[in-house]
Amino acid sequence: MKSKAESVLQVGELFKDMPINSRHAFVGIVLFFAFVVEAWEMMIIIFLSGEIAAEFNLSAVQTGSIIGAIFLGMIPGAYIWGFISDKIGRKKTMMYSLLLYTLFSLISVFSINFEMLYAGRLLAGIALAGMLVCIFPYFEEMLPVKQRGKYGGYLSAGWPIGVLIAVGVTVLFMEVEGALGGWRVVLFISSLGGLWAFMLLKIPESPYWLAGKGRQEEAREVIKYLSKDQIVLDQNTKLNVLNVKQANYFEIFKGKWLKLTLLQTIVNFTLAFGYWGLYTWIPTLLMEKGLSMSQSLGFLALTSIMQIPGYMAASHLTAKFGRKKILFLFVTGAAISGFLFAFSSNMVELYAFNFLLSFFNQGAWAVWNTWFGEVYPTNVRGAGYSFGAASQRWANTFAPSIIGFVIGMGWTFGATVSFIEAFVVVTMITILFLPETEGKILE
Repeated sequence: MKSKAESVLQVGELFKDMPINSRHAFVGIVLFFAFVVEAWEMMIIIFLSGEIAAEFNLSAVQTGSIIGAIFLGMIPGAYIWGFISDKIGRKKTMMYSLLLYTLFSLISVFSINFEMLYAGRLLAGIALAGMLVCIFPYFEEMLPVKQRGKYGGYLSAGWPIGVLIAVGVTVLFMEVEGALGGWRVVLFISSLGGLWAFMLLKIPESPYWLAGKGRQEEAREVIKYLSKDQIVLDQNTKLNVLNVKQANYFEIFKGKWLKLTLLQTIVNFTLAFGYWGLYTWIPTLLMEKGLSMSQSLGFLALTSIMQIPGYMAASHLTAKFGRKKILFLFVTGAAISGFLFAFSSNMVELYAFNFLLSFFNQGAWAVWNTWFGEVYPTNVRGAGYSFGAASQRWANTFAPSIIGFVIGMGWTFGATVSFIEAFVVVTMITILFLPETEGKILE
């Protein structure tokens, strides 16, 4: 029987009035650099593909498959790690993911042929998917309710930083002659980023996950840690989360979760297609506009810098006005900017409209990464998030091939970019049917 003195509290209630403090900031910094590693790794192979193709005498199809291998690996990886994260916890999942990624990526460095490199990249993708499915849901579970939107958006800013590092390392080492340069050295340096896993030892497990597993004492200790000893719960306080069957993909297709799962899958696929379809082919598309490959890399670097204020603006606005309004605003801005970019008549317009596109596009991702991490209850948050994240990777896998096909058919720059932006329009419509989560506790 339950003791008369025993009280039951929803974990989320404890985060309603918890002030943000240095311990939340520390968790955020550790996760930020982990996300930088993830972004760096996902982009680096695109910049190395030319030299890899030359060394192994690869066809265009083989080169494309090397670029896509990590994303193809992330698809089964997302499903696997989503299940695992709901079983063993967010923290362990992220640590194992980064360490396994380092192992498989280092194997890729010593590839002697196309097949070995492809296998290494595929396995690295399966491993890295653990970070993909955990990092944002975990951070959501560590933040006070009023701060989730803003600080979740800040975490998203790790993406352009990772891209900039990937560009910088590529430029720095690809021009070096001998053993200290070349794609193998760049990939070796990139692989070492996975050792950041050891920094994850210094952050706690999610109190939501711990409570869902019945590990009450540990959950209470994490609440005490995050509140800097301002919230101390005694043994008679039971922490609770919404009672949903744990770690079961079938649960997210039942009852009220079915509609949510279908909607978030559409948003994840179309938003990712709109981004990846454009930026994997941007060097080729820009060459049609008269830019060289080196100029295209510079264009990408400037674009990445412009993404940062987009993240910051969206992060502040979503905390004030809610997820739905701000995501709709930024996705609409991205669609309009994309169509203007498609029909740029000179270089000034090309840069200006692309900067606007980058600002709105990445601001949209800042909001979506936060919103998406809030919509499912604790016990299926990993499964729900990973299912949607896998949809992103399906888009990452299909988009380069589909866009390559339409370019091969002779489509113009304007027609190709307009086709890509049509997917963003679908995103814009779909988000209108999603539930608002700003100011609500996590279940």
